[in-house]
Amino acid sequence: MTQNYNTYKEILQQPKVWIKTLDYVRAHKQEIQAFVEKYLKENYEIVLTGAGTSAYIGDALEPALFTTSFRGAKAIATTDIITNPQMFFDKDSKVLLVSFARSGNSPESVGAIKTVEKTAGKVAHIFITCNKDGELARTKGDNILCILLPPETNDLSLAMTSSYSTMMLCCSMIANIGRIDQDAPLIKEVADCVEKAMAKYEPAIEKLASRDFKRAIFLGSGPLKGVAEECRLKLQELTDGAVMCAFDSFLGFRHGPKAVVKGDSLLIYLVSPNPAVRRYELDLIRQVKANNSVVGTLVACFSKEGLAESDYDLCVETGITPSMPACYGAVSYAFVGQMLGMFKSVNIGLCPDSPSVSGNISRVVEGVTLYID
Repeated sequence: MTQNYNTYKEILQQPKVWIKTLDYVRAHKQEIQAFVEKYLKENYEIVLTGAGTSAYIGDALEPALFTTSFRGAKAIATTDIITNPQMFFDKDSKVLLVSFARSGNSPESVGAIKTVEKTAGKVAHIFITCNKDGELARTKGDNILCILLPPETNDLSLAMTSSYSTMMLCCSMIANIGRIDQDAPLIKEVADCVEKAMAKYEPAIEKLASRDFKRAIFLGSGPLKGVAEECRLKLQELTDGAVMCAFDSFLGFRHGPKAVVKGDSLLIYLVSPNPAVRRYELDLIRQVKANNSVVGTLVACFSKEGLAESDYDLCVETGITPSMPACYGAVSYAFVGQMLGMFKSVNIGLCPDSPSVSGNISRVVEGVTLYID
């Protein structure tokens, strides 16, 4: 039974742990606000970092934080920082490094911190982590703010699900810490809408996952391109590579990447709530529909407005209002990729909690030798 898998429980628990995280952030508002404002006043550059899924949090947030105090933040993966730190930092750099880490024990998480401290002139840290026993959570200092998320976000399964979305939302809360009390109803709205959407569309997503597709393409614009990047990974890793996946922006997809669309493809469109963006996306959906025969098409959006039934096989409406700030609303699309991956994993006879038959991937990356001179 799907309900017996940790992956399933961790996907469904997300709205509840988001509210727990909101309560934590509000309870520590003064401490967080004092820390953040100190380094913003000193013009520290904000860098969002992590590896794999944790890096994709930054990729989605970089454009999503434009209305927050973290406007201008850069997403740089720990894997890039470690290999080429001089491309990003020098002795004149002042860096507020926001590290996303489920376990806090991966070699790159620890190595990136040491590398930035060695390369940049001044460094402060915000650790957003899910593991109280991890190395990041145990690291203390006057220049460190550690946000420890609810223990259930330390996903037991291989794939990051609730850890991903909760770290992403938590960073948005911190970036809006000065108005977090006013924003609390917005975050609660996101949690409520996603909880209802998961319950409503779970059977349909499971049915779509049973179709015989060998590749999947996820498209999104702005922050949703970063979410598409993460959804792509979820489906690919939960099927142990049996389904090869790609992601892109809607407009970028036309410029060559569209060649990946074949008859064995599933197309997943994360449609923007912004009407100005949405018109470009609907044009692409219809163009692909007219020119290609595929296994299926899933559209995730705030509402079906402007879509014809012929545009999709399944339309998942999140119910998030178009006025929702992107830093909160973008995360509401993630469950679609998570559920697709989990149900497809079961469909092809794998265990979604540990889908890697070969052992090529593991819950915490191992075998990385760090060369920090």
